[in-house]
Amino acid sequence: MSEKPEPLRIGILGAARVAPAVVIKPARKNPEVIVTAVAARDGSRARQFADKHGIPRAYDSYEALLNDPGVDAVYNPLPNALHGRWTREALEAGKHVLCEKPFMANSREAREIADLAARSGLVVMEAFHYRYHPFAARVQQIIASGELGTLQRVEAADCFWMPKFSANAYNYELGGGALMDLGSYVVDMLRTFGGSTPEVVSAQAKLRSPQVDRAMTAELRFPEGHTGHLRCSLWSSDPPHYTARVIGDRGELRLHPVIPYQQFSVRSADGRRVERFFKARTTYEYQLEAFAAAVLRGEPVKTTPAEAVENMTVIDEIYRAAGLSPREPVPV
Repeated sequence: MSEKPEPLRIGILGAARVAPAVVIKPARKNPEVIVTAVAARDGSRARQFADKHGIPRAYDSYEALLNDPGVDAVYNPLPNALHGRWTREALEAGKHVLCEKPFMANSREAREIADLAARSGLVVMEAFHYRYHPFAARVQQIIASGELGTLQRVEAADCFWMPKFSANAYNYELGGGALMDLGSYVVDMLRTFGGSTPEVVSAQAKLRSPQVDRAMTAELRFPEGHTGHLRCSLWSSDPPHYTARVIGDRGELRLHPVIPYQQFSVRSADGRRVERFFKARTTYEYQLEAFAAAVLRGEPVKTTPAEAVENMTVIDEIYRAAGLSPREPVPV
C-alpha cells in the first residue's frame, strides 16, 4: 500500500483580512493542505495573526517566508501593485503561487509573470474563486448546449459600498480602482460566459480622485458578434449586488443578484426553471481544493496565467477607453 502523500504546506504573504476566508478556514477542512507560516512587514502583527489562527511560524519579512524550506506554496493577497514582485520572488524561490485577483498591475506585467511561470514549471493560479464552484461549470454547460440559442449579449455587474476611502482599493500607487477590485471579477465572468476575449467599445468612469475610479461602466464586443456590458462600483448610488445575464436568441439565464453562487434562473423554449446550489461548499473551499490538486497531482487549473493576461488586457483597454491610465507596479 502506497504511503499517504504529505499535505501541501502554504505560507501567507501578509496578514491580510481575506486570508482566513480564502485559505485558513478552507485548509482546516482539507486534509491535503496545511497553512504553516505567515509573514508581515511588522513582525508583531505576523505573530498576533499566527497566534489567532493557529499558524506555526511567523516571519517579519516576506523574504524569510520564501526562504523557509517547510513552505511549498504561497498565497499572495498583497496590494495589486505588489502582486508581480512577490509572485516573481516566490517562483524564483521554487514556490507555487495562489495569487489574488487582479493577477498583476497591468497586462505587460501579467505577460512577464506568465512567461516566468511557464518556464518555472510551477503552479500559478489566479484566485477567481467563483470559477471553481459548480454553478460556474453548470452555466457554461447550459450555454454550450445551445438551449439559449446564439449568444446576443452578456452583462455582468459587481457593486459594493466601500466608504473607507483610505483603503488600498482607492490608492492608485497600490493598483487601486473599482475596475481592478470588483471589476476584475466582472471582466473574467464576461469572458468566461461570453466564450472569448472581447474588444472594448467604450467606457466611462466615475472618479474618487484623479486616475482612481470609484465606478466604471463599459460596452464590449466579442469576436463572434455578440455584445457585452460591464458595471462595477466601490462607491455609487448602485446598491450592493453581484449579477449577470446571458442572453441568447432563444433564451436567457440570470444569476441571482444577491447570492449568485447559490442559484440562477433560466428561461428558454423548455420553460422557466431555477437551479440551486444551496448545499454546495464555499467557493474558497473549491478553489483551494483545485490548487492543491494541481500542485500535488498535476491536475489542470481554470484560472491560468495565460487567462490572466487576457483579463488584464481587457482591464487596461477599459481604463484607456475611459481616459485613465492602466495601473503600474510599485518600483522595486
